[in-house]
Amino acid sequence: MINWTDQRLLVVAPHPDDELLGCGGLINLVKRSGGQVFVLFVTVGDTRDFSQAGQSTGSEREREIEEVVKHFGVDGHHIALRGSDYHLRLDHLPRQRLIDLLERDSPLSFSEIRPSVVLLPEITSYNQDHKSVAHAGITALRPGPRDERHQPDIVLMYEEVADGWSGESISPRNFYVGIEPIDLDQKIEGLRRYASQWRTHPHTRSEEALRGLAAVRGVQCGQPLAEAFTCLRFTA
Repeated sequence: MINWTDQRLLVVAPHPDDELLGCGGLINLVKRSGGQVFVLFVTVGDTRDFSQAGQSTGSEREREIEEVVKHFGVDGHHIALRGSDYHLRLDHLPRQRLIDLLERDSPLSFSEIRPSVVLLPEITSYNQDHKSVAHAGITALRPGPRDERHQPDIVLMYEEVADGWSGESISPRNFYVGIEPIDLDQKIEGLRRYASQWRTHPHTRSEEALRGLAAVRGVQCGQPLAEAFTCLRFTA
């Protein structure tokens, strides 16, 4: 059993809302347990979509971020790369730049925050930004001597409802965190604050989809509700 009170959680989110879709329940669990949570948003920018508005703007999404971090009482957050040169184009960046950003070239880098738990996006996502961040994160967290480079005790990859839509084999869900109804409720309420991204059923970013996934993951580990992850490292 992990004592979340003692943990420093760093969530690496390719875009705002990924952190809640993948681990919003865990974020709330850690905060109400007395632990710390930091969120590094890798990129934010204007996005064309299929909403009624037809798009969301970078400034709109930055305002939503401020509402969300206030809602959860996040201990720190940072946007690394702003604008259309980066947003939805992270696969065009040299991977080394993303690795450096995660390792030490950011106020919320691994070397600055020294987190005990790091959460990365699913590597088999269909989204090019997610895949780029996941690959860079794995390299940045490569094994090495602790006296040379910070080594978090736990490294997890979080899932989103549609991650299986990639044509690739899905990473095994081998790490489950049981959450309470209050954690799931807060996750949903937080996502509603990302108003430009919130959708109605049967969208993958709908309340029904997220509650359904939490129930299924709970059944898989003998809990009423849960979030599931792929564990890359667990150091006892």
